[in-house]
Amino acid sequence: MHIAIVGNIGAGKTTLANKLAQHYGWEVFLEDVDHNPYLVDFYADMPRWAFHLQVYFLNSRFRQTQQIQHKARGGRGVVQDRTIYEDAFIFARNLHQSGMLDERDHANYRALFESMISLVQPPDLLLYLKADLPKLVGQIEKRGRAYETTIRLDYLHNLNDHYESWISSYAEGKVLTVDVNHLDFVTNPED
Repeated sequence: MHIAIVGNIGAGKTTLANKLAQHYGWEVFLEDVDHNPYLVDFYADMPRWAFHLQVYFLNSRFRQTQQIQHKARGGRGVVQDRTIYEDAFIFARNLHQSGMLDERDHANYRALFESMISLVQPPDLLLYLKADLPKLVGQIEKRGRAYETTIRLDYLHNLNDHYESWISSYAEGKVLTVDVNHLDFVTNPED
């Protein structure tokens, strides 16, 4: 079983992924933001680093998805924090529509994504954590990552719009939407 947790920055994906993996005794695959060589640069100068960051994430997520599928074929349950689909349908699309990823780079990125996605299977279940801007901002502030202090509200808003559009048209498998606006997986584990 492969469950992927999807949602905007600060929605609670990592916390929930860890809790589900612990509860079921499954393996967890997290988004590795601490070792990403482009993330700090990207938030300082989005247009300059958008393509580099997106290709890094795409490659990283592709390798992770291959590992997940190997584990799942062996009968292991797996929980994943963020998917390869979000890279293309949320983040790269948002950067392109915002003018931070030009047409040539976006076309190159999309071609690479299409090649990679043909080699992997979708998760058995997408668990979409739906959150409004106040919830996202509060969570981002709580975790206190220095590079996230420059994230603009319009950026988060646009990402939310892309999530809603993508989730409403997702046809690769099952989706469960959870409104997390009044949930707190850290202080209320029963949530």
